[in-house]
Amino acid sequence: MGTTPEPFRGQNPDPNLRISDADRHKVADILREAAGEGRLEIDELDDRLDATFKAKTYADLIPITVDLPAAGTPSLPVPQSSPVTGKRVAVFADSPIESQLYVAIMSGVDRRGVWTVPATGNVIALMGGAELDMRQAQFSAQETVIYANAIMGGVNITVGPEVQVVMQGVGIMGGYVGPSGIEPSGGPVLRVKGLALMGGVTVIRKPLKAAKGKQLRMPPPHELPPHGLH
Repeated sequence: MGTTPEPFRGQNPDPNLRISDADRHKVADILREAAGEGRLEIDELDDRLDATFKAKTYADLIPITVDLPAAGTPSLPVPQSSPVTGKRVAVFADSPIESQLYVAIMSGVDRRGVWTVPATGNVIALMGGAELDMRQAQFSAQETVIYANAIMGGVNITVGPEVQVVMQGVGIMGGYVGPSGIEPSGGPVLRVKGLALMGGVTVIRKPLKAAKGKQLRMPPPHELPPHGLH
C-alpha cells in the first residue's frame, strides 16, 4: 500500500488513516492557544487534550477543533466518496463552488436531488421561502457555512444523518432551530448563521428514503436534467 502520507501537505487522505504523535501535538498546540485567548475553559481544555492524545485516526481529531477559529488549524482530511448503499456517506464535488447566493423575495428557491453545496452560501428569504435539501448533494468543503436570513419568510434545510450541524443564528420574533452536536463521525460540518426576523430558519436531519426494494442510485452528472438556479 506504500507509505502513509504525512498530514497537512495539502493532500486529502482517508479519515480512517492512523495519526502520528506529531499530529496530536499540533492539535494540542491549537487547543492551548484557544484557552489562552479565552475560547476554552480550563476543564474544556483538559477534556479536549485528553481526547486528542487518545485519538487514533484523522476522523477522531475533527470534532476537537471544529468550533475553534484558530489560525493554522490543520486541514483535516476530506472523507472519500463511496458508492451509495444502505448507508450513505458524504460525497464531495470534483468541481467545488466557493460561494453562492440564493434569493427568495416574495417567491421561492428550491434545491434538491444531486447538486453542489457551496463552501459558503448566502440565503435571503424576504416574504418568501427557500428549501435546501442536501441529502443527495455534493459538498464543496469539509465545513460549510450557510448564512440564512429569513425576514417574514422561511428557510428550511434538510441534511442527512452523516452531517454535523452547528446552529449559530438568532431569532427575533421568529425561530432559529435545528439539531446540534459535533461527534467524531468524520462527516461534513454545516454551520448555519444569520437572522430570523418574524420568520423561521429550520434545519432537520433525516435519511433519504429509497424506493422499496431498491437501492438509492445517484446518477452521474451527465444524466442530470438542468436545474433552475445555480
